[in-house]
Amino acid sequence: MEHLKRYQRHIRQGRTGPIVVEGPVPPDRLKRYRMHPSLDSFRRPPEQHAALVEIAELPEGRIIAAVDGDVIVGYVTFHYPDELERWSEGGMDDLIELGAIEVADEYRGLGLAKALIVTAFEDGQLDNAIVYTTEYYWHWDLEGSGLNVWEYRKMMENLMKNVGMVWFATDDPEICAHPANCLMVRIGKDVPLSSAEKFDRIRFRQRFMY
Repeated sequence: MEHLKRYQRHIRQGRTGPIVVEGPVPPDRLKRYRMHPSLDSFRRPPEQHAALVEIAELPEGRIIAAVDGDVIVGYVTFHYPDELERWSEGGMDDLIELGAIEVADEYRGLGLAKALIVTAFEDGQLDNAIVYTTEYYWHWDLEGSGLNVWEYRKMMENLMKNVGMVWFATDDPEICAHPANCLMVRIGKDVPLSSAEKFDRIRFRQRFMY
């Protein structure tokens, strides 16, 4: 399946100057950038930088980045599900995971998370895919945000709704492990019914939970 990759570039005004929101960023361009030191939610910044380059090199991989000068201050990743996760079981080539979204501490409150997400879906780039994200409260920066789990979940839901992602039920054990965890999904307008039905079978292993 062909996943469209149309390079987008937008200028947003930061606190001290312009910030470029761009993507999908090709790997050679990503290599020229540095990671902001506070982008450490998932790995140490140098390791996360290497991971972004690896994702960008994948045929389906997409990195949308917010860049201040030559410093990545925010990013969102898209890729196929990890082969060890249930979401890969159907072998679907039109099922894409929104894997991570992160904005550096001092750049929060500028609307960069929304800009990153909106840029990723512009011009129908992902209309031929089912895009999902799994939200787990243990990945959330509750301390830094000052929000409780329910306030943070609401913030994430509102963010994803900007591109039409909505809450979907599932019997996945990790998501069911805490009531604040959730699965959010956007089924692109060009996705065939057969793919949507296959995704439903992946979401629910216990048929009585449909």
